[in-house]
Amino acid sequence: MPDLAHDTIRSALDAQELFEAKSWRLSPQAWPLTPAQAEQLGQIGAACLEFHQAMETLYLRSAAGKNLLRNKPLLAPWAADYLDRGKPAALVAHARDPRNRGAFPTVLRPDLLLTDDGFALTELDSVPGGIGLTAFLNRLYGGAADPSVLGHGDAMIVNFHASLAALRPGARNPLIAIVVSDEAATYRPEMHWLAGELQRLGRRVYCLRPEDLFPLGGELFFDIEGTPEKIDVIYRFFELFDWPNVKIALDIMEAWGSGAVAIAPPMRHFQEEKLALALFHHHLLQDFWTETLDARSLRLLRELIPPSWVMDPAPLPPGAVLDGPRAGGRMLNDWRDLSGASQKERDLIIKISGFHETAWGARSVVLGSDCSREEWLEGVEQALRLAPVNLHVLQEYRKPRRIRHPLYDQATPPAVRETDGRLRLCPYYFVVDGQARLSGALATFCPPDKKIIHGMQDAALLPSRIAP
Repeated sequence: MPDLAHDTIRSALDAQELFEAKSWRLSPQAWPLTPAQAEQLGQIGAACLEFHQAMETLYLRSAAGKNLLRNKPLLAPWAADYLDRGKPAALVAHARDPRNRGAFPTVLRPDLLLTDDGFALTELDSVPGGIGLTAFLNRLYGGAADPSVLGHGDAMIVNFHASLAALRPGARNPLIAIVVSDEAATYRPEMHWLAGELQRLGRRVYCLRPEDLFPLGGELFFDIEGTPEKIDVIYRFFELFDWPNVKIALDIMEAWGSGAVAIAPPMRHFQEEKLALALFHHHLLQDFWTETLDARSLRLLRELIPPSWVMDPAPLPPGAVLDGPRAGGRMLNDWRDLSGASQKERDLIIKISGFHETAWGARSVVLGSDCSREEWLEGVEQALRLAPVNLHVLQEYRKPRRIRHPLYDQATPPAVRETDGRLRLCPYYFVVDGQARLSGALATFCPPDKKIIHGMQDAALLPSRIAP
């Protein structure tokens, strides 16, 4: 693949703003993946979908007080209690509604850090940004014909639509509304771009604000040049904590209840909680995961997901210890014992589980080995203080490995320089016909001094390709 000229990239980005007031470093090359890494990404998608299916079983059986295993007793009502904590009763009831059984996110995006030991899966996002951006970059760097680019042939665009159209199997060309809340407005430009590309393919897809929708006769509509058009599918681009701020919320729920509209991702809070990864590692649930997951998926997820724990401050008897890391070489009886952890033992991350405005964009993250002892203690106290409403997760920190990739520098004219950095890879899977279709992967290449990797001005955002 030839290098992409700086002027070509800059002109393409300037012609279509994909993020509101955001910029990033540029590179002449897509991110190279080995064939083995690309093959593993395909397996990861299948495992993530299977994990969601198992989580539904865990949540519903836990909430109903039913046994989790086939041939021996295992009750875990506390799992549903964790997942329901701080959620409105109406949302909990909706998540348990039998009509939602088997409803899973149509888009899956794990956050993978490239470490010395391979990939580490630190989060599994079901309302991810970057769909339009990755599709745009796939096209810019590889065109529709380059099979080495993950997502060539506009797979991101085509499979995004296919995953939503499948929710209305009887409709030849369902009207799909991508509804972006004000909280998520930063991503509105890329969703407008995505809708516009689908319209060019003859698909009825529109990017709307919540206030653009209105109810009529139990159904939902919006105006196209003064003519009301009925909506068949809503793709909600906002987290569930933002639901009370969506003015049309009750009308959306009523239309869903009557079967007039489908919603993706489904309004099921337990599918948006980071503590699901901690439940995967919970020692009391190991038999459940072994029985419920395919052996290959179970093995893969155990390799990928760092040890994680729910920071539940419930007091223990004096002789009991927490299932958690060690502090000062000793097991914990209370999460506050983490105050005695050494710098090395503080290779841990605290982050809020979900259903909170700080639960995305790394805004709640505290990395113990990268902050002062006072900041670490405040992070622990904050997690315990908020636990009655918003649980936090403690996760072992997997340090991304230091690698090199060519970037354009800031000189005039820009020159290409091999640059050190660390990588987060975000593959996108669209669920079509019960399969998770890998359709692209967004690489975020950050400076090596950045411990928490996310989209930032100093980072490069790149599509991925399979290197020969």
